[in-house]
Amino acid sequence: MNPQGALLAPFATKKQLAGTAFVHLDGCLHATFGTTDFLSALELVNRVGEAAEALNHHPDVRLGYGSVSLVLTTHDAGGVTARDLELAARVQQIADTLGANAHPTRPTRYDIAIDCTDADAVRPFWQVGLGYTEVTGADGVELVDPRGLAPKVWFQHMEIARTDRNRIHMDVYVPSDDAEDRVAAVLAVGGMLLSDEHAPDWWVLADVEGNELCVCTAAF
Repeated sequence: MNPQGALLAPFATKKQLAGTAFVHLDGCLHATFGTTDFLSALELVNRVGEAAEALNHHPDVRLGYGSVSLVLTTHDAGGVTARDLELAARVQQIADTLGANAHPTRPTRYDIAIDCTDADAVRPFWQVGLGYTEVTGADGVELVDPRGLAPKVWFQHMEIARTDRNRIHMDVYVPSDDAEDRVAAVLAVGGMLLSDEHAPDWWVLADVEGNELCVCTAAF
């Protein structure tokens, strides 16, 4: 039995999330539900709010016409814990009762990586140009959209500048169960596999002109 505050990796939540709308990605549980109209979506949000208050554990919620998206995470633990699984189960019960259906769209996260020999020298250009904020993350000092909408930008150190390839590439983070299918789909439309050395953490792919994309998963 995991303590309430113990971090849970995706493999540890897979069984409990099976059959629900929730997907574990990037330290959060994500779900989107479709309803018949705005009022039914609002009713789902209100019911979820009551459950969240009862558990003293609150999700991030986005309400639209006939759509409710939720993100669950335990902020003080830095990822998914048993508290999130408990709330997810309550939310799924509420959605089932109200006839809200899981939306087929799967969650993803996008990053932009810039190869450079001196990150401190190039970072201010991108920070000011994009209107981003500096944060310290897994890859050192990173730039993030203060609105939480656009991709994160991180800087990949090179000892010697490369001139034979693009120095900016995209990273797309997908749920672990989706990664191999995403790679196969990229290859099916003409992509090239440059490296699977680090799979299943990430694969390096490129289009026919050599522009790179990394398909990534996340440990938490």
